[in-house]
Amino acid sequence: MERMQRVIWLLALALSCVAPTAAASAAFGQELQAADKVRSVDRQQFATLLDALDARSADATPLQLQQLRYLRAYQTVVYRNDSHQGLRVARSLFDEATDPDLKFRAGSLLVNVHANNRNFTEGLRYLNQTLPMRHRVQDKDIRHDGIDSAALLYNALGQYKLGLQYADETLSDDPNPRARCAAGMFGLEAKLELGALPEDDSSLHQNIQACLGIGDKLAANFTRVVLARKWVAQGKPDRAIALLEKHLAEADAIGYNLLIARMRSLLAELKLAKGELTAAQRHAEATIVQIGSLPSSKFLAAAYNVLYQIAERQQQPVAALAFYRRYAEADRAHLTDVNARDLAYQLVREETLQKTQQLERLHGENQLLLLQQRVDQQANQNTRLMMLMLALLVALIGYWAYKVKRVQQSLRRFAETDALTGISNRHHFTLQAELALAQSAADGEACALIMFDLDHFKLINDSYGHDIGDWVLKQVARTCEGLCRRIDQLGRLGGEEFAILLRGIDLHSATRLAEDCRVRLTQIDSRESGHAFVVTASFGVSATPMSGYNLAKLLSHADQMLYSGKRAGRNRVHAYTGELFLHPPQLQVVPRGDDGDSKRGESPAPQDPVEQLRS
Repeated sequence: MERMQRVIWLLALALSCVAPTAAASAAFGQELQAADKVRSVDRQQFATLLDALDARSADATPLQLQQLRYLRAYQTVVYRNDSHQGLRVARSLFDEATDPDLKFRAGSLLVNVHANNRNFTEGLRYLNQTLPMRHRVQDKDIRHDGIDSAALLYNALGQYKLGLQYADETLSDDPNPRARCAAGMFGLEAKLELGALPEDDSSLHQNIQACLGIGDKLAANFTRVVLARKWVAQGKPDRAIALLEKHLAEADAIGYNLLIARMRSLLAELKLAKGELTAAQRHAEATIVQIGSLPSSKFLAAAYNVLYQIAERQQQPVAALAFYRRYAEADRAHLTDVNARDLAYQLVREETLQKTQQLERLHGENQLLLLQQRVDQQANQNTRLMMLMLALLVALIGYWAYKVKRVQQSLRRFAETDALTGISNRHHFTLQAELALAQSAADGEACALIMFDLDHFKLINDSYGHDIGDWVLKQVARTCEGLCRRIDQLGRLGGEEFAILLRGIDLHSATRLAEDCRVRLTQIDSRESGHAFVVTASFGVSATPMSGYNLAKLLSHADQMLYSGKRAGRNRVHAYTGELFLHPPQLQVVPRGDDGDSKRGESPAPQDPVEQLRS
């Protein structure tokens, strides 16, 4: 009896110790949930709650400590702009976590940070590891946050159809107000870039109010930027300026650099367009400060472009030149960033495809091994069964070899072909042209190069839309293909500029061919596009007898002749004969734009460009 009493006493003592511990961890969990709810709503309250949780970390379970580390990583990335430290913590959590919900949250945060840092390759790799786990995540809110991270990353990659797809996936799953706010923001941004926003603004205003209803001013202001950009596209810059200025102080108070940079760079451009140079300069300089150490951004290029134009208008050539150089560097960095994100998308797609193929191949090999074991176990079966197994093996190997070859061919076409027109891109044209010139030089064979640039192409885009501009580029490429032989090289150099390398043809014959091409371009029937206008181009022709077998010289001389044709009135062919231009014309410096005419420094188009296109 005495022994039994002692056991009961020990059990009571243990329970008396466990009960306070369980109660403490339960209270800690409640405070964790409270901090999680305000993490994107109230920066100060979020920080206060995290400090209180740190002070009581002794009451937490191991899982709760990991959840606290996640919230600290979120705070470090979003509010302290320290992505390096945030990435370090999130990576360790992703590797250590055994709880599916926490591992999914850590992976989603990694995707977000890499997307904002423009490190798209790593972002896609983590997305490919994280997103398949969403079906094992018990908490629907956590699952929606991860899906919204996919929408964010694909929008940042310029893959807006995929971004819209994942935003819609969240919205169709009865999300909580915060997830609905974020998914709505990403979906509206994707629709803006896809040109799929409705004419009225109700969907944008509804998302802004939904975000404000939960106190998420960050997402609300990102949605306001989308609304402002829509108004600018609709020719309502004053409404856009009023909206941005009204909420700029609120964005500054949030302290998220990317949001502030977006708002201020857009304001700088709009103020410059209205001639308010002081305000435009203030917003441009503030944009540069906000960008800081963030990766290359189009907002930085826009800010320097505004400062360059202001200095030029104020007749400050030294400052204008300095700002233009910075603008050119930022613009080049942005273009490099765009190419890098496209390459990252294709690289990770290829990696994923290779892994899938490898898994399928291993699965196939395992199946073959099982079949081989059965064959070994049934060695006394007839020879026809063995032949059937061998035939199956050969067929499988041939099938996989065929699939791999198809993928390689597809990737090669992607790298060599201009996606819009289907002809060679600049890189592939350059490689093929240099090979052809080297062979022709060895054979003593003459070559000629035709270079042409569509006249007033920007006016077509501005007057009828970029879809019509794309239609024109396709028609031009199709027309030129009809004139080229198999040994000729046709390529799109960029924008509305094309080139043709002709083997075994002298300058005179190439000039006649260029004239034929010029005439055919003017005969393109634009009524198929739903509009009436005439397509013309200015041509420059050079040949190896005068320019040599150096592609750069051929292009340079052809470009000089093209430029000469532009000055002479456009829609004509000029050939390089080696004559020196003793009195070159003085060029007016004009910022590089989408139109090939602008980049050559020509004077603006007539007052009514639409009528000029139709004439």
